[in-house]
Amino acid sequence: LHNPRCGKSRAALTYLESLGFEPEVRLYLKNPLTKKEIEDILSKLKIQPENWIRKKDAAFKELPLKEEMQNKDWVELLTNYPELMERPVVIFKDDAIIARDSHSLESFLRRNLLIQV
Repeated sequence: LHNPRCGKSRAALTYLESLGFEPEVRLYLKNPLTKKEIEDILSKLKIQPENWIRKKDAAFKELPLKEEMQNKDWVELLTNYPELMERPVVIFKDDAIIARDSHSLESFLRRNLLIQV
C-alpha cells in the first residue's frame, strides 16, 4: 500500500526495487480498500485497527469520534478515511508490516526468507 506523497512510502518502494523486487503497488488513496480488505490486512499485520491510524494527523484530530471506540468503529474509520492509515504497508502471503523504516522492512524480508542474512 503506497502513498507517493509520503517520504517513508517512497523510501520503502525504492528500497524494495533496489533489491530487485517488482512489488505490486496499490495506491490506496486512489483505489481505497474495502472493509473486508482492511480486516484481512489487519489480520496479517497482527495489530488492532486503532494501531493502524495516524492519530497525530490534523485530520484525525478534527473527527467527531465516539467516546468508546470498538474495533468495528476503527475499521469503519479506516474505510472512510484511508488517508489516516499508517503507511507504507508491505504484504507477503499471510504476513504484513507497516514499513516505516528500512530496518523493520529488512527484518520483514529476512523473516519471510525473501533476502539472505
